[in-house]
Amino acid sequence: MSFSHEKIETSNWLMIVLVLIVVAVGGLVEIVPLFFQKSTTQAIKGVVPDSPLKLVGRDIYVREGCYNCHSQMIRPLVAETLRYGHYSVAGEFVYDHPFQWGSKRTGPDLHRVGGKYSDEWQRLHLVSPRDLVPESIMPAYPWLEKAPADAESVQRRMKALRSVGVPYTDAEIASAPEEVKGKTELDALVAYLQGLGLALK
Repeated sequence: MSFSHEKIETSNWLMIVLVLIVVAVGGLVEIVPLFFQKSTTQAIKGVVPDSPLKLVGRDIYVREGCYNCHSQMIRPLVAETLRYGHYSVAGEFVYDHPFQWGSKRTGPDLHRVGGKYSDEWQRLHLVSPRDLVPESIMPAYPWLEKAPADAESVQRRMKALRSVGVPYTDAEIASAPEEVKGKTELDALVAYLQGLGLALK
């Protein structure tokens, strides 16, 4: 059976199958090598797994949909690096599952926000954003001040992350509930934000 352009272009099913084969092969050629590159699979100097409190804060960040307006990926463009600092590299995110990269910029990029403002500023901004930034369109999150951080499930989260390569030790997992106990969701979210992007300041 010979394949001619005419035969391929006039047979819908043959065209679909051949396109899928080409896309699959092209995807494998592009993606598979990344699994073997150290720059994409090993943490850069200074990157450590999130503490239990930061891990809870990250889950709150995702739950409240912060990623819908704030990216955590600074692209290697002059305008972005001038505003936000060093561009994002894969080695900063090897312990993030799922990572929070994206290009949505309704609000500013948060990847290098760690340490930029004080804890108190972060608290006030989350509880009443327009008190600090009058033009902000961010909603307020006052309930985070009163809601206790979830100390019960943090061990399960850490064990799940360890199963995908995050190097939590048994001792870290065992002591996790004590670190989170007595903290609010606001404490956890502020701890998470204050830890973002510190490795490549």
